[in-house]
Amino acid sequence: MPSVPGVPSGTATRVVLADDAPLFRDALAELLHRDGCEVVAQAGDADGLLEAVERHRPDIAVVDIRMPPTQRLEGLRAALLLRQRHPGTGTLLLSQHLEVAHLDELIGRSARGVGYLLKERVTGPDFLDAVRRVAADGCAFDPEIVPMLVGAGARNRRDELAHLSPRERQVLALMAQGRSNAAIAAALHLTNRTVETHVRNIFVRLTLPDETEHNRRVLAVLTYLRSS
Repeated sequence: MPSVPGVPSGTATRVVLADDAPLFRDALAELLHRDGCEVVAQAGDADGLLEAVERHRPDIAVVDIRMPPTQRLEGLRAALLLRQRHPGTGTLLLSQHLEVAHLDELIGRSARGVGYLLKERVTGPDFLDAVRRVAADGCAFDPEIVPMLVGAGARNRRDELAHLSPRERQVLALMAQGRSNAAIAAALHLTNRTVETHVRNIFVRLTLPDETEHNRRVLAVLTYLRSS
């Protein structure tokens, strides 16, 4: 498994899986196992998820938004409880369809250790990268969700982003997806140095405190996600 800042080298990421479809859970467990993760528990409903996290204290819980008994938002509600009770456990939500109504509540005051992907991503590298990133106290949001929160055509943009250039907004949107500077450079066909300059400018224009690079990126993403 590739190294991630904040995760000791050679340490397996400990995962709790929560989804009411056993075959889907087993497929995810196998995928995670092949990537070097340790699936410490699986759950088929929200109560089982909460119990498993309380017992095993994993690095991350991968949670389906819709679970029994109503198949509505039990997984999301459980994730909100996990964020309150176990802030050291990352939460990666999976959804068959876009569900953004309660995303701001999930993020709360910090975008650290939280992610949201559509289920169609779980068969590719985006899922494994998101697991590693969220478990390492970062964030990862589906590229289809980010534009719904704040895209180039968002009508109710807050003043916080008013000073960003169009290119800086593009860079920030890719940061919100959890991409590194190198990945942003590749996506926008820019040099790494140019991306680094844009990132520094974003920090300055958003008047973010002079903390570590990781913390400032999280704060920038949080500002972005709340700007719709």
